[in-house]
Amino acid sequence: MKFYNLKNHNEHVSFSQAVKQGLGSQQGLFFPENLPEFTISDINNMMEMDFISRSTRILSAYIGDDIDYNELTKCIKKAFNFPLYVTEVSSNIACLELFYGPTLAFKDFGARFMAEILSYLLSDDQQMTILTATSGDTGAAVAHAFYGMEKIRVVILYPQGKISLFQEKLFCTLGNNIDTIAIDGDFDTCQSLVKQAFENEKLKNIIVLNSANSINVSRLLAQICYYFEAVAQLPQEKRTQLVISVPSGNFGNLTAGLMAKSLGLPVKRFIAATNINDTVPRFLSSGQWHPNPTVTTLSNAMDVSRPNNWPRLEELFFRKAWNLSDLGYGVVSDEVIQYTLRQLSEKQYISEPHSAIAYRLIHDQLQKGEYGLFLGTAHPIKFQNIVEKIIEKPLLLPKKFANYIERKLLSHYMKADFSKLYAFLVK
Repeated sequence: MKFYNLKNHNEHVSFSQAVKQGLGSQQGLFFPENLPEFTISDINNMMEMDFISRSTRILSAYIGDDIDYNELTKCIKKAFNFPLYVTEVSSNIACLELFYGPTLAFKDFGARFMAEILSYLLSDDQQMTILTATSGDTGAAVAHAFYGMEKIRVVILYPQGKISLFQEKLFCTLGNNIDTIAIDGDFDTCQSLVKQAFENEKLKNIIVLNSANSINVSRLLAQICYYFEAVAQLPQEKRTQLVISVPSGNFGNLTAGLMAKSLGLPVKRFIAATNINDTVPRFLSSGQWHPNPTVTTLSNAMDVSRPNNWPRLEELFFRKAWNLSDLGYGVVSDEVIQYTLRQLSEKQYISEPHSAIAYRLIHDQLQKGEYGLFLGTAHPIKFQNIVEKIIEKPLLLPKKFANYIERKLLSHYMKADFSKLYAFLVK
């Protein structure tokens, strides 16, 4: 299958080229030319498959013969080598827990798949620099996914003082081929620097540059797979009226869920769950796109005012002739997050701020006869200080992560100055 550039529909590339290139001309996102659809019979058969086999079937529908089916299976098996669970919170709501990977966040799925695909595609004499911005979890997932790969250097920008200590320790202590830079600014500042790098022709003539943000189509496609697994884990009677609430910052996760629906996955509707950085909810309400300055919240990974994946979501709705008015949405403040975390704790379920936003909206918007699923995108321990203070209960750090807290931070520090970033990248 070919992928086209959303800003230049005349630019068509293969899946392999889209992954290696990251972005198209004019910084356009790649999107699949064809939107495959499975039959009801296909879907029923896929529900009986194991996660790896089903994921290969899903991803091959987009990738086609660009990567051999058996080689694709090997990449997926290496990437998705950890579990995910649907855990019931109440009689009509469950959480899709996506935080059992090596960095305790859902982004392990997309980052590890991208790393395996790039490792397969790059020849021994090719070198590549991965430049990416993170608001928290992406950095750790990308760093661990690419750690130790000799052909790939990783440079990660993150907003200084605006991610949790455990998040920072998880990916800023690795060294080797992983460089991390704390930027004086917010996530949008980091993202702006990344975009400047990709727009700089002189830089692109010196190094081969790619991004591992959710703007890379490999990461987006990988996330489709766990929506199918979620439905497969549900009893048959709970699949017919399924509503899914997705914590949304850059909107890649929600786009992947909607692409799963496009394939034929039986989801009644989705809810775009945001914090008070509410560009999208205001747009869905008023039809006006007016990003406000980004505000720091308890759900820092969602502190995004200019979501990069929104053009893909709009393109999908246009191509499928869906109506954006059918997309649920809601905004949750820090005060309500705290109330919700305490409410969940009373139900003997420990969550964290991002997932709490999704739970709050599915709880408040679920209609009679529907079954709700909200995405658990990060392990509560990644926000230990915040969660413990709110619920007044101690959280235990999984043993295999205990040593990270004692590690020395290896980050560089930088003002939001592209000339300094340029010099760092070409050194």
